[in-house]
Amino acid sequence: MSPNARPRSRIQQRNRELILDAALEVFSTHGFRGATLDQIAEMAGLSKPNLLYYFPSKEEVHKALLTGLLDTWLDPLRAMDPAGDPRVEIMGYVRRKLDLARDFPRESRLFAVEVLQGAPRMREAIEGDLRRLVEEKAVVLSRWMDGGRIARVDPVHLIFSIWALTQHYADFDVQVRAVLGPGHDPFVEAGRFLEILFARLLDPVH
Repeated sequence: MSPNARPRSRIQQRNRELILDAALEVFSTHGFRGATLDQIAEMAGLSKPNLLYYFPSKEEVHKALLTGLLDTWLDPLRAMDPAGDPRVEIMGYVRRKLDLARDFPRESRLFAVEVLQGAPRMREAIEGDLRRLVEEKAVVLSRWMDGGRIARVDPVHLIFSIWALTQHYADFDVQVRAVLGPGHDPFVEAGRFLEILFARLLDPVH
């Protein structure tokens, strides 16, 4: 918000939140190309002209969602402490990513759909903030490996593997639950499995 802009009223803030929540559902289900402003307005319980008062285009709604989403996605990796115990820090990151998959499945699917479509609206952020953060944490991981504190593996692909093994449970939720059947909590079971998997992978003494 610019310094001269008026603060939003409670109703304006509420309507923006309604629109963004509705847009998240529509975009995560249909992707950017398949989503329409009419669908978003209907789900938000607002008229299309009312929606356009807050966001002048579908692109602007999508951009607002993705901007907030990227920060949410980067925070768990940012929290990895270079001064901490390597295995504790890495497993903490795995758990935080798994928690994101559990608590924010629509956001995960939105991100996945955007990337599958070539990331036309996120490429700058991916090649900028995301890449810089991964490079920074790869240096931390390499330092731990050089010190013999964890096994030597490719640090960037280690981060990729954490993304793949956690976000899968959001992006393929229907498949996971269908295969496991009733009576299973995918996230509890995944947490136990990933704890064992990464403990063995990162053990410097094999």
